[in-house]
Amino acid sequence: MTNKIDYKKVLNPAQLEAVISLDGPILVIAGAGSGKTRTLVYRVARLVESGVPPESILLLTFTRKAAQEMLDRASSLADPRCTFVSGGTFHSLAFKILKSHAEALGYANSFTILDRSDMEEVLRSLIPELQMPKKAQRFPKRGTLANILSKAANLQEPVEAFILEEYGQFLEVAPEIGNLGRLYADYKKTNQLMDYDDLIISLQRLLGENSAIRTELSRKYSHIMVDEYQDTNAIQADIVKGLAHDHRNVMVVGDDSQSIYSFRGANYRNMLDFPAFFPETKIIKLEQNYRSTQPILALTNALMDQADEKYTKCLFTERGGGEKPKVIDTRTEHEQALLISNHLKQQMSEGHSIEDFAVLFRAAYHSFELEAELTRQKIPYVKYGGFKFLESAHIKDFLAHMRVVVNRDEAISWIRILRLVKNVGMGKSQAIIKWMKNDQIPLQKLAEWPGARKKDSGLKSLGSLLGHLTSKEIEPKEAVEQVMEYYLPILKDKFDDYPRRQKELEQLAPMANRYRKLRGFLDDLVLEPPASYADIDQEERGKTLTLSTVHSAKGLEWPVVFIIWAMEGRFPASMAYSNPLDLEEERRLMYVAATRAKDHLLITYPSHESVPVWANYGGVGNGLSSFISAIPGDLFSHEKGRYQAFPRGRKTGKRQFTTSLEPKSKSSPFSQGDRVRHPAFGPGVVSRLVSGNKMEVLFKNFGKKLLHLEYTTLEKI
Repeated sequence: MTNKIDYKKVLNPAQLEAVISLDGPILVIAGAGSGKTRTLVYRVARLVESGVPPESILLLTFTRKAAQEMLDRASSLADPRCTFVSGGTFHSLAFKILKSHAEALGYANSFTILDRSDMEEVLRSLIPELQMPKKAQRFPKRGTLANILSKAANLQEPVEAFILEEYGQFLEVAPEIGNLGRLYADYKKTNQLMDYDDLIISLQRLLGENSAIRTELSRKYSHIMVDEYQDTNAIQADIVKGLAHDHRNVMVVGDDSQSIYSFRGANYRNMLDFPAFFPETKIIKLEQNYRSTQPILALTNALMDQADEKYTKCLFTERGGGEKPKVIDTRTEHEQALLISNHLKQQMSEGHSIEDFAVLFRAAYHSFELEAELTRQKIPYVKYGGFKFLESAHIKDFLAHMRVVVNRDEAISWIRILRLVKNVGMGKSQAIIKWMKNDQIPLQKLAEWPGARKKDSGLKSLGSLLGHLTSKEIEPKEAVEQVMEYYLPILKDKFDDYPRRQKELEQLAPMANRYRKLRGFLDDLVLEPPASYADIDQEERGKTLTLSTVHSAKGLEWPVVFIIWAMEGRFPASMAYSNPLDLEEERRLMYVAATRAKDHLLITYPSHESVPVWANYGGVGNGLSSFISAIPGDLFSHEKGRYQAFPRGRKTGKRQFTTSLEPKSKSSPFSQGDRVRHPAFGPGVVSRLVSGNKMEVLFKNFGKKLLHLEYTTLEKI
C-alpha cells in the first residue's frame, strides 16, 4: 500500500526543489545540519512514486547500513517497493558488477575477495623474494606495508612517490616496497584474487575501457544518487561519471566545506568540478539549519567566508535566541583542563546530563592533559579517535622506566622495560628481577647481572638511565626528558608510525613540569583510570562525556561543544603551513568541529604555551588560531579563563618569559643561535644555555628540549 506524501508540507523550499527535480545532473550543496538524509529519503520516494522502477535507482553511500536505513525510511513513508532500490557502497556495487563482468578484465567471474588479514599474510610471504639492500636498517611491518600499497592505489600514485610524500622514514627501502607491490599484483592475478581496493579500481577500468558494458550498466541504473560526495576520491568520481554516461540523471549530495578526509584519498575538488564534468548541472543549496543557534551559525559562516575555494552559502535557522560562541584564553594547558573539568562538575551538580557535552580536538594527543584532569576529578568519559592516553603501548613503555624508580618491586614495569632491551626475553627478565630484588642491587649496576654477556650491552644503557633517574635532585620534567632520549631509538625500531607516537610522548614533559616529585606525577596519571567504552554497561554508556578528534565527530552533534587547543601550530596543525591545500583542509576541520554544537560553543586556547610552527623553517606560535582571529570580533565573546593553576608544590607567581640572548657558557662547545642536528629529534636551533652540560634546543619538528650533553649526541650544521 502506498501513501500519498504532501511534499510541500514536509520539506522546506530548497529540499522540495531537490526532491522533485528528477532528471539531469544535480548538485546539492547540503550545509551542516540541513536535512541532507531527509532530502535523499524523500527523493527516493518521489522517484518511485513518479514511475521509475525501483531496480533502476542506485543509491550510493559510504556504509551499507546508511543506505539500508534510508531505503527502509522511504519504504515506510511512501511505497514498500522502495526496498527494491539498489543501495550500498561503492565496494559492494563493484563486487556485484564484477561478478558478472570480471572476464572482460582478464579475471574469472569466480574471483575471490582478499580481506585485510589475508592481504597482510600474502605480503609477508612475498618479502623473502625481495633483494634487500645490505645497509637497510628497517623494513615496514606487514600492516604498514598494506597501508602504503592501499593508499597509493587509492591515490593512483606510484608507490615510491607516495612513500616520499607520506612515509619518509622508509625512503631507503622505497624501491623494494615498490617491487613488493608489483609482486603482490602478480600474485593476485595468478591466483584470481582481488582485494578491496582492486574492486573499485577494476570497476573504474571496466567502465573506462569497455563501452558496451558501460552502456549496459548506464541503462540499468537510470537514476543515480550519491551521498557524501565530498568524501569520494578520484576513482569513485570516475565511476559515477561512467555509470551516468548515457543519461546524466545523477544527483550528488555533499558539502565541500566538510571535506576532511584527504588522507584517505578524498578529493574536495570532486564537488567543485562536478558542473564541469556534467554541463547544465542544476545547483541546489540546502542552507536552512535544523541543529544550531543563529549565533553559532554566524561564526561558522564567517569561518568559511575566508576559504580560498568554496561554494558560497549562508546557513540560517528559524530557532530563536542563543548566546554568542565563547573564545577563552586559558593561559596554560593545565588551566584549560581545569576550566573544562570544573565547568562540567558545576553543570552536573546543577542537574545537566554529562552526555550533552563533547570536547573536540585536532589530534588525539591534544586531550592527554584533559584526560588526566578528568580522571582526577572522577568525570567519566569515552574517547573516539586514538587510544586513551594510558592505554597506548608506547605510553606504557615510557612510564614504566620511571615507575621502577619509585617502586623497585613493580614487576610488571620491570618486565616491560627489560623486554625492550635487545637479547632480553621473558626468561632473562625474570632472572634479572629476582637477582636485583634478592641482593638489593643499585639500579645503575644492572649491567653487572651475572648472566650478562657482551652482546647484552643494552643493559648498561638501561642501567645508566635508571641511575640518572634515581638522583635526589632530579625533577619530573627532567626525568621525562632523559627517558625520552633513551627511549626514542627503541620507539623508532618498535613502531612504524613512530612520528605520531613521538608527538604524543612530547605531551608528558609539560605535564610533568607541574610536579616536584616523580611519584606524585606518576600517581596522578594513573589514579583510578576510567573504564574503557567496551567496559561500560549499555545503560551507562549514555552517562559519559565525549572526547573526540574532529574526524571521528563528523556527523554527530551535542548541545554543548568545547574545541580545545585552538592555537596556531595545533589547530591549524603545524604540518599544514607548507601546503595551502592542507591549510584549507584545516579550516574545514575547524568548521566541522564548530558545526557539531547545537546550543553552546566554547573555543579554548592556552596562550602561554609555545607551539612549534614551521613554515619556511622557523617560528613558534602561541596565539589564537588564525581561523578564529580572522572572524569579526562581534560574532563571539573573548574571555579570560576563570581558573588559575600553578605547579604543584612550587611557589606561585607570574611566569617569566624572556627573549634576551644568554651569554655563551665557558665550558659549552655551543652558543645560543647555533644550528644543530640530533639523531632522534632532527634539526634545531640552540635557544638557551642552562649550564656547562645542559642546554635548551628548539627543534623543527618537536619543539623545545632540554638536553644533557654528557649523554647526548649533537652536531653543528
